[in-house]
Amino acid sequence: MATKDVAAKDELNTRRVLRIALPIVLSNATIPILGAVDTGVVGQLGLPEPIGAVGLGAVILTSVYWIFGFLRMGTSGLVAQAHGAGDAPEAGAHLTRALAIGLAAGLMFILLQKPIMEAAFSLAPASAEVERLAGQYLSIRLWGAPATIALYALTGWLIAVERTRAVLIMQLVMNLVNIGLDLWFVLGLGWGVRGVAAATLIAEWSGLAIGLWFARHALRLALRQVGLFARDRMVQMMRMNGDILIRSVLLQGSIATFMFMAAGQGDVPLAANQVLLQFVSIVAYALDGFAFAAEALVGQAVGARRPDLVRQASRLTGRLGALGAFLLALVFWAIGPMVIDLLTTSEEVRAEARTYLPWLIAAPLVGVGSWMLDGIFIGATRTREMRNAMLLSVALYAVMVMVLPQLWGNHGLWASLLILYAARGISMALLYPSVEAAARRASAPIG
Repeated sequence: MATKDVAAKDELNTRRVLRIALPIVLSNATIPILGAVDTGVVGQLGLPEPIGAVGLGAVILTSVYWIFGFLRMGTSGLVAQAHGAGDAPEAGAHLTRALAIGLAAGLMFILLQKPIMEAAFSLAPASAEVERLAGQYLSIRLWGAPATIALYALTGWLIAVERTRAVLIMQLVMNLVNIGLDLWFVLGLGWGVRGVAAATLIAEWSGLAIGLWFARHALRLALRQVGLFARDRMVQMMRMNGDILIRSVLLQGSIATFMFMAAGQGDVPLAANQVLLQFVSIVAYALDGFAFAAEALVGQAVGARRPDLVRQASRLTGRLGALGAFLLALVFWAIGPMVIDLLTTSEEVRAEARTYLPWLIAAPLVGVGSWMLDGIFIGATRTREMRNAMLLSVALYAVMVMVLPQLWGNHGLWASLLILYAARGISMALLYPSVEAAARRASAPIG
């Protein structure tokens, strides 16, 4: 295809990065609203069991669906490179393959819903009534598994082609459908927990329908491709996604270890840490936009075989991400105590959380390198290096959590977590030359 590469068409500047990043930040900001509305609506029933059932069911599904988050990241990198190379049919083909994986995985969850529920309730036992209601919730929600997992792929494609406003529109429509149907089904028709589940199910399939509409042209081009599901293409995609999955499991395992270790410090430090982890979530949501911009711009530059643009995109998104981290640190310093007071009414937990607040002020500054480099490496599809950096960092973290809490209590636990973030950033920075090297090759190898 004799077209000028996309990465070279537009100048890399702050405006372009913000055009990609800000809709993602706004989209992320709407995510907690859904959980609050679901809880608030079912809370109007005046009973604790429906609230617990919706909360338990949502946590189970989030944990299960999270496994397939690699589809978002893997699709983004591959599509960005094809987009940068001016190969629209191959960009659509990457999306189509990812959608096929997502839909197949979703169908598997529907078929296996009974053992999934049994396993979940054995790991997180609740009262008989809560389990009964949670079973009703899950039996409805699991029919949305194909849509939810496929949406990861569509989101990755939209980010890669710089259509993040479409991501925001998709999220807003899903939220509005969900909220409207929540009110109708639960408060109007009296369907209770089933109404909450049905509202979310319809919202999920509505989101998928909108996403497919946005991608209709790309999918038409893909379906004309010969060898769309060729074995080598699928193996390459699965290998890369496997690297991302390993990285993500290690990261989540590290956070889980942090909470388990906090439990050993006592109930109050555990509660304080849970409150403070919400600050980490805020950082992740806020910096996601810049990391996603890095995925798109670096990936396009690699696809265009332009190491100079790779370097420029990495520096530009990195600087903006660092600025965002600095501003978040200032916000945490200025209003951190106020946020803590909003999150808990326990004076004991408030006092404990304030003791460790300096670690959260430092967290954006220490962690921004790892978050931004994740985006850069995903865009370049250097997933093997990203995985290896995580393996080394987690090994160091494992040593730290065994030593520092013994010497310094909960302060040592927070120091260990920040060492994990720093180690990830430093190790990936040392491996960064592989990102530019990918752009010098005729075609960047996957993984």
